[in-house]
Amino acid sequence: MTEYVKPQVWSWEDKNDNRSGNRPTAGSRFEQVLPRGENPLQVYSLGTPNGIKVAIMLEELKELGVTDAGYDLFLINIGQGDQFGSGFVDINPNSKIPALVDQSGEEDVKVFESAHILLYLAEKYGKLLPKDVLTKTEMMNWLFWQTGAAPFVGGGFGHFFHYAPSAQEYPINRYTMETKRQLDVLDQLLATRPYIAGDEYSIADIAIWSWYGRLVEGKLYPGSAEFLDVASYKHLNEWTEKIAARPAVQRGLAVEYKSIGK
Repeated sequence: MTEYVKPQVWSWEDKNDNRSGNRPTAGSRFEQVLPRGENPLQVYSLGTPNGIKVAIMLEELKELGVTDAGYDLFLINIGQGDQFGSGFVDINPNSKIPALVDQSGEEDVKVFESAHILLYLAEKYGKLLPKDVLTKTEMMNWLFWQTGAAPFVGGGFGHFFHYAPSAQEYPINRYTMETKRQLDVLDQLLATRPYIAGDEYSIADIAIWSWYGRLVEGKLYPGSAEFLDVASYKHLNEWTEKIAARPAVQRGLAVEYKSIGK
């Protein structure tokens, strides 16, 4: 292997005109009209760790008896570049799933970033959000922790462990070290409390379980559970199993996505 020499100014060599694929530019790549259902909430997503957060949240609201949080869930196939269509980019200029449109009011409310969608829904319906300032602040600490920490697991560890075209020792060691440190952070936290923010289940549990619970279950990257020795994190495993047993979580994972057409 020859050593990579950094150019003075980086340029993109792998130019293509495909709908999908990474590019160093933002914006829509083709015209697209996204379908709309009749329910108040329109969700455009995929069953990734970030995507399942919203489906689980909506099913939890249903479990709690919220009757005006009906939703239509549409599949955004990121492998085919659906996220770069003009309709999706109009909701989320960053072209990442999930995205939500609340059409229950006089004007549409467009919401993107999975943690923000959780917070928006929790505030809108007054559920799964602590009411006292101290507990809410603790919950927000961990909700924001997840948004900052998970890219090391997904874009870092997951990419180099599973998706990269060849195994590379340096990045695998670097991101494995950080992923295990994060698992230990959660394990130590959950040794002191039943849920992420304290005694009650909240949107922080949904956000963190969708990444770290699925990682502990071995559902993110083949072989990673053994590689990371996730069985050694006793308290994290107990919490993972507890959340996985919730009926709304199971429904959120099994929900069917509607096609957006072409």
